[in-house]
Amino acid sequence: MTKPNKDDVPFSYPVKVGHISANPVEVHVEADAEERAGLARLWRILEVKSLKATMTVSRWKRDGVRVKGHVSAAIVQACVVTLDPVEAAIEEDFEQIFVPEGSKLARLMTGDSGEMVLDPEGPDMPESFAGDSIDAGETVAECVALAIDPYPRKPNAEFAAHIEDDGEKDRKPSPFAVLKDWKKD
Repeated sequence: MTKPNKDDVPFSYPVKVGHISANPVEVHVEADAEERAGLARLWRILEVKSLKATMTVSRWKRDGVRVKGHVSAAIVQACVVTLDPVEAAIEEDFEQIFVPEGSKLARLMTGDSGEMVLDPEGPDMPESFAGDSIDAGETVAECVALAIDPYPRKPNAEFAAHIEDDGEKDRKPSPFAVLKDWKKD
């Protein structure tokens, strides 16, 4: 799977790392119509009706950046049974830590043997960044994408009656079937 270019990300909110002070900054973002249409195409859903996020951007261990917040989205998907539109509301909390590329902070997750140690219940690994900015909008979009139901189903939608064939017609006749009518004299 190829990662999209920064130019291909439909919802972007760049944050200059150098401008982040020791005091956390609260940020409110909302996707406009063009960004919502781009996200719907990216996620292969019918429509993104709304996408809003409230984030707190703060320093993390001197060189890193922590983006923590809450995202709300209203989306429309196609039902996997009837293909009718199904509306869904997404409410998710998220937290992402960004560290400079090659930073010691990015290597905290590796053990002495060089193996990566992941705790499934623990925090995510820090995301590395190059240059002087991070994209908090991409983090918001990723959080919503992970919360989308991969198999949306309209209430009371059922598959049509499906009759299983026992495969009797598909069986080849046994080569010995002709011998059953043979009689011994």
